[in-house]
Amino acid sequence: MTLTELRYIVAVARERHFGRAAASCHVSQPTLSVAVKRLEDELGVMLFERNRNDVTPTPAGERIVQQASRVLEEAETLRQLAKSGRDQLVGPLRLGAIFTIAPYLLPHLIPALHEIAPKMPLTIEENYTARLSEHLKQGDLDAIIISLPFDEPGVVTLPLYDEPFVALLPSSHPLAEQETLSLERLADDTLLMLGPGHCFRDQIFSVCPRCSRSIQAEGLQGTIEGGSLETIRHMVASGLGVTVLPCTAAGADRYAQRLVAVRRFEPPIPTRRVALAWRTSFPRPKAIEALRQAVLGCQLTCVEMIRPGG
Repeated sequence: MTLTELRYIVAVARERHFGRAAASCHVSQPTLSVAVKRLEDELGVMLFERNRNDVTPTPAGERIVQQASRVLEEAETLRQLAKSGRDQLVGPLRLGAIFTIAPYLLPHLIPALHEIAPKMPLTIEENYTARLSEHLKQGDLDAIIISLPFDEPGVVTLPLYDEPFVALLPSSHPLAEQETLSLERLADDTLLMLGPGHCFRDQIFSVCPRCSRSIQAEGLQGTIEGGSLETIRHMVASGLGVTVLPCTAAGADRYAQRLVAVRRFEPPIPTRRVALAWRTSFPRPKAIEALRQAVLGCQLTCVEMIRPGG
């Protein structure tokens, strides 16, 4: 039994497909399949039910994969402990961030972090909250930046900043004449939203139930499902409809004022709280603190940073 074999069975359980698992491990499918079969023979138990279109862990396989994930995490902890014995701010930090945060925070965060920890480059993954959480718990990521609420066993969260939502409209839209808007009022218009799976979409619907009904009534979900905030912003600029964005994503400066208008909402202003999360076992606390300090040093003028004790 080797760590490589354990890594393979975790990948198969995650992907539910030998080919995709092999690709994620950067090996050929025959290599992975032989290794999994060898481990099954050694353990004397079948780990996966193999069907033409799906691979499913057996009950015993499910328990073994869970234990394998813990073993891999502990092995990574050993490697990190060895590195931290030298300098916790030396060596790559594997950071994940959700799609609606990464493009707007990272251009500020990376130079700020470089000033604090110039020998700690970032490897970056953008993904949905659920996938980032999975990769964090598996030890594939060291820390993630997500939107609260977020509660996972064995994971610490630290609030970073509160970010208000704003409305983005074509500048010719009648509502653009108002200084502030009602969130409910946007539900009466052609409202462009992210597709299912994005936590930002769910946050909008939680404060504006009518927005969900508006999306269904307009029949636009197929047009925007799986899109990005950037794509939606372009559609607003083209005059297709209106949208709600985190303030850091509004980007009105990227279009002439004759194309888009950014408007704040009336109280109570909808907001989200952005937080940093990492495993309690992560052995580089100074790296986490450097990351937090870098975020606090970012020039995000529309957000309210959360200071220690605040």
